[in-house]
Amino acid sequence: MRYQHLMASVLLSACLSPVFGLAQEEKVDLTMMQKIREEGLQHSKVMDIALHLTDLNGNRLTNSPGYLKAANYAKETLSGWGLTNATLDAWGEFGKGWELEKSYLAMTAPYYKPLLAYPKTWTSGTSGAKSANLLLVNITDSASVLAYKGKLRGKIILIDKLDPYTHSFKADASRYTEEDLAKMAAAKPQPPMDTATARRMAGQRPGGFGGAQRALNQLKEMAKKEGAVAILSTGIRSHDGTIFAQGGGAYKATDPENFLDMVLGIEDYNTLLRIARSGESVKLDADVKTKFQTNNSQGYNVIAEIPGTDPKLKDEVVMIGAHLDSWQTGTGATDNASGSSVMMEAIRILKTLGIQNKRTIRIGLWSGEEQGLLGSRGYVKKTFADPANMQLLPAHANFSSYFNIDNGTGKIRGIYLQGNEACRNIFSSWLAPFKDLGATAVTISNTGGTDHQAFDAVGLPGFQFIQDPIEYDTRTHHSNMDVYDHLIEADLKQISTIVAAFVYNASQREEKLPRKDLPKPRGF
Repeated sequence: MRYQHLMASVLLSACLSPVFGLAQEEKVDLTMMQKIREEGLQHSKVMDIALHLTDLNGNRLTNSPGYLKAANYAKETLSGWGLTNATLDAWGEFGKGWELEKSYLAMTAPYYKPLLAYPKTWTSGTSGAKSANLLLVNITDSASVLAYKGKLRGKIILIDKLDPYTHSFKADASRYTEEDLAKMAAAKPQPPMDTATARRMAGQRPGGFGGAQRALNQLKEMAKKEGAVAILSTGIRSHDGTIFAQGGGAYKATDPENFLDMVLGIEDYNTLLRIARSGESVKLDADVKTKFQTNNSQGYNVIAEIPGTDPKLKDEVVMIGAHLDSWQTGTGATDNASGSSVMMEAIRILKTLGIQNKRTIRIGLWSGEEQGLLGSRGYVKKTFADPANMQLLPAHANFSSYFNIDNGTGKIRGIYLQGNEACRNIFSSWLAPFKDLGATAVTISNTGGTDHQAFDAVGLPGFQFIQDPIEYDTRTHHSNMDVYDHLIEADLKQISTIVAAFVYNASQREEKLPRKDLPKPRGF
């Protein structure tokens, strides 16, 4: 143990030599960096926090009992550490809560076979145990759907579409190589995308509402009216026991319940399909119970802070955050209990060290991220500015920076500048003490799909860290494999430590972080 501490001190001193040559004006408190490393790497509580958010909690679908339980745990824990103004902060209208109370599916003929299947969120149940024949349907457009009118009652529906299993000869988990990081650091700024191009690309994304999707929606509506039991789904990503399942339709308070849609692994789906295609009769038993919560359709974030101590800077704010919500199949360990846990741990590190932060440090744990960054966007809109009209609220001027984690369990390898070149030397200086931990790259590139974009959209410095991918896209992202076992303890300790250092540095520097030009209003 003592040997590790000595080596950490030697490595810290060795890797700091380029800092002041790179950015003479950026001060780094080396003594505090060492204290943060000691607390974050040797006395971490991050895995205990993650345990409470996953195994001891369950999934955290927004507005579900699981989400509210986790949110209250986070609020009470942060308050217990001495943070102030810890609250469940309403950001606006979300919609219905949903939870799965029971789920069973099995093939009973031509032989018995248990099937692993997950209902999509916001779908109804079976209203008790049902035994049903499998109905194979082939639909391409609205006209083809009408061919099945009057034939759906009491049936479990399977779309006649074979997704062949494809063997992969690549490892599921990976880390960035030094060459990968060098390419990121050498990236050039990309020209902004014009609105027409952005809209065209959005229309090309998988899952868009093309003819096939409209036909499927029409089939579900007809199945619901006629009294079908369920429809079965799959996809090429659902392989080798890993099942990717997300939302099953609209969830606003006034929306009707969606027809039961259950996702199977590709192997089970194709088994049913091949048997049905052979002409054999396929029978299934299903028993699914779901529950909706409609008493309160507001969405809630968790907000807490460490007040600033400097008379001139205490009203300025440094924020960190991660989304707390998840999907339903696993316990959302890498997406994104990992991010929420490390952000809470970073706060714990700073509170344990008794720092005298000049600026206020605030943490936000967001809901509704999986439905479109709803929680962070709602918070930004009511606190700083609405991107639709860009009318700035007073807090906008006092905001320093926002740092986000939401790319799985992999350790930090650097940071995306999100096009903010003025922060390059600052972040390079802040990363230098952690070169021995593998965090080196600063890239001008943008990254999307998570909550830093809500801040960036109104001209506030918002950043996401570069993380090793591990198995995020291949195994855990929105799947039943997104559970505690897939977290990497050493990586989460490293993330917590670096985030704590970034927050400390941002809270203590003379000036707020540089900003890009304000974006133009997007329109309503």
